Amino acid sequence: MWMKQIFLGFIGLASGLAVSAGVFSFIISVGVVPRIIGKSRTAVDIIAYENMVLLGGTFGNLISLFSLGVPGGIWSVIVFGLSAGIFTGCLAVALAEILNTFPIMFRRLGIKYGLTWIMLFMALGKMAGALYFYANHMQKL
Repeated sequence: MWMKQIFLGFIGLASGLAVSAGVFSFIISVGVVPRIIGKSRTAVDIIAYENMVLLGGTFGNLISLFSLGVPGGIWSVIVFGLSAGIFTGCLAVALAEILNTFPIMFRRLGIKYGLTWIMLFMALGKMAGALYFYANHMQKL
């Protein structure tokens, strides 16, 4: 009986490692982390960035898997939510940029000026929609 448990544990660990490797390689291939490093001009801290991505994924998984609370009270939840939202927004924009969605859309619509404002208001609309959802629909889930 214990051989079956060891085998299932090994299969679970191997599957988890494969999925996490796929997620991290997707994040790296989209180019979010290198772009943030380039924009902030902090390439000397590349090891810290790599460690934080891995630790964030690991601790996020543990918190989600074991339904743990976030230590530090409401302020740590606010900081976590803001950080996760910024990262998710960067990931979505990087994915759309890789697919050349924005340049094609702007060229087809003939938009040459105000691209920064358009992107800003798209992000603000996304934020407003998310806040509306969380304020009105989270208690129903």
